[in-house]
Amino acid sequence: MPSALIGRGRDREFTSPVGPVWPGAPMPLGARFRVGPDGVAGTNFALWAGGAERVELCLFDAEGRESRSPLSELTHEIWHGFVPGVRPGQRYGFRVHGRWDPWTGARWNPAKLLLDPYARAVDGEFGLPPEVYGHVRDWPEQHVADTVRDDRDSAPYVPKGVVVHDDAPDDEWADDRRPKTPWADSVIYELHVRGFTRRHPGIPEELRGTYAGLAHPAAIEHLVKLGVTAVELLPVHQFAHEDHLLRRGLKNYWGYNSIGYFAPHAAYAASGTAGQQVGEFKRMVRALHDAGIEVILDVVYNHTAEAGELGPMLSLKGIDNRGYYRLQGDARRYADYTGCGNTLHVVQPHVLRLITDSLRYWVTEMGVDGFRFDLAAALARSMHDVDMLSPFLAVIAQDPVLRRVKLIAEPWDVGSGGYQVGAFPPLWTEWNDRYRNAVRDFWRGALPDVRDLGYRLSGSSDLYAWGGRRPYASVNFITAHDGFTLRDLVSYERKHNEANGEGNRDGSGDNRSWNCGTEGEPAEPSVAALRRRQLRNLLTTLLLSTGVPMLVAGDEFGRTQRGNNNAYCQDNEISWVDWGLLDEPGWRALFDLTSRLIALRHAHPVLRRRAFFSGRAHSADGLRDLAWFTSRGTEMTERDWYAPAATLGMYLSGRDIPGRDARGEPVEDDSFLAVLHAGDRAEGFVLPGEPWAREYEVVVDTGQEAQEAAPDVVHPAGGTVTVGARTVLLLRVRT
Repeated sequence: MPSALIGRGRDREFTSPVGPVWPGAPMPLGARFRVGPDGVAGTNFALWAGGAERVELCLFDAEGRESRSPLSELTHEIWHGFVPGVRPGQRYGFRVHGRWDPWTGARWNPAKLLLDPYARAVDGEFGLPPEVYGHVRDWPEQHVADTVRDDRDSAPYVPKGVVVHDDAPDDEWADDRRPKTPWADSVIYELHVRGFTRRHPGIPEELRGTYAGLAHPAAIEHLVKLGVTAVELLPVHQFAHEDHLLRRGLKNYWGYNSIGYFAPHAAYAASGTAGQQVGEFKRMVRALHDAGIEVILDVVYNHTAEAGELGPMLSLKGIDNRGYYRLQGDARRYADYTGCGNTLHVVQPHVLRLITDSLRYWVTEMGVDGFRFDLAAALARSMHDVDMLSPFLAVIAQDPVLRRVKLIAEPWDVGSGGYQVGAFPPLWTEWNDRYRNAVRDFWRGALPDVRDLGYRLSGSSDLYAWGGRRPYASVNFITAHDGFTLRDLVSYERKHNEANGEGNRDGSGDNRSWNCGTEGEPAEPSVAALRRRQLRNLLTTLLLSTGVPMLVAGDEFGRTQRGNNNAYCQDNEISWVDWGLLDEPGWRALFDLTSRLIALRHAHPVLRRRAFFSGRAHSADGLRDLAWFTSRGTEMTERDWYAPAATLGMYLSGRDIPGRDARGEPVEDDSFLAVLHAGDRAEGFVLPGEPWAREYEVVVDTGQEAQEAAPDVVHPAGGTVTVGARTVLLLRVRT
């Protein structure tokens, strides 16, 4: 096997040492500015590097000159030292010495400057020239390239950690600053910090694409008008771009390629990257809180940007490859449950500590209100299998900080047995892709019957009615960042990802979409009108369903990615929200309907129940909390549930809502009848009579283009109402 070393014998110029290094303390990990012995200000550096033989601290001045000194103190596998005079703004990194033996998973290479896993801020951007790889990236025999060590210095080509001022007292984010919206009352809005603000005309140009831009009143005004209670931010941890994208002149736009779990992504900062990004992020959170909006982070703790054995050496791989990553029996190779080349070894205590320390930091010092965990099943694996008693889930459940925030699982990974929808324990909510699939299939006419739709509309009790879980365990969504936008879902049947440079092979082919008869845009007026109607149907269905609805930024006014269903590398107009759509009457009307539906949801507890329906009568008149009706006005029978159908009536009783309000009083509300009709022709629907209602008032009719106010239409119970082709009718019960 090859054993050659590339680049030996020429180090980059540096001055050594950095100055006196006092013993310091092993905790907390990372770089922490403080007052040391004898009142001397300086910074304590501490790095866990379990199998390392030596660790060097590297400091960089404004011209990029490097100074090195060893951290000679070792306590419980943590290398540490206190450096007097090192103040906030100082850039730094580590070089870690040890064996180079890839066959056993040992990949130490001190030629590579490594980012501190606990760095609070990162200055600079990751490029991926050959020098940042621990092995010889371009070795002629690629099948053994990862075994050939590259000794060229990577310091000129990688970002550095930044010492920041720890100015966040424990009470900075006191509970009264947080909206603390109950789960059942939540409406989540998934957005990308850069994409949401990049083209907003009301945000100053210099703030667009930044945390400060999202904190701007113009951005917050839209969120408040829409009525959402939380923003779910696509990854804002410091991330790197993949080599295959950089070679094609593209970048990782979504950010699911984390490398710094404590650092706000520097490229989203308007104020600077020498630590200023930390304060800017905090001000953004505070501005959103002041508007009553929670902040949820989409976090990627399942893998890092270092990829597999042929990936770069940026941080953990060079600190202790075997300690941080899951390796196969052949320790040269990585166990990959994520599809991204590596998987963090969460069973290891120091890895679990890294993740939980990071989570607590974002809650207690950065003010966030919850997390959505990318590929959460990978975090729940014990040694191999997904285990709902795994160390990760157990630690979260008992943590006094983390068990109080919102926890959302993407309940799958790409490994064997990784699909775990409905399996996560109490405290957790889940992205419910079965909801997405059922609603998409119903409105495109692809459901064989309406059994699955009934479960999804009423809170997915078949998935979540166990172990004390509630209907809000289901995060209902029709679209997400990954896939078609809502407008593209009704405009394209095939993905159009040519701009990604992968021959349209990337992205899912299972879109469950319907183009309404014409592929793409523009389309003739009748097709365009049908598409807008389908959008109204989809949004109305989502916002009337029991569970927690999640919208994607721009779907409420017709954002399009021109058929690209995998725009992860499109940092341009394909992905950025086009705010000019709000100036077009058709798309403005869609926004108005969406905001009215959200307001309706906030006003009526029957639409955001905290307990599952029983389906049983609670009074002598036989009225039940939930009932299902055919178009004949009769209650659904077992046979009806199994028969092909394009129409379903759902009756929600406001008289039988379990639980009490904050004053201990019974919760009472209006009752509603929702009629969903996906057929291509108008259908007569017989309105149920006593005891269900005496008459019905139309609240929403998606057959109408503009719905600035509730239609002033009342129908008698027992009569027949005509439901237009592909329409939702929402009727308020009058008794």
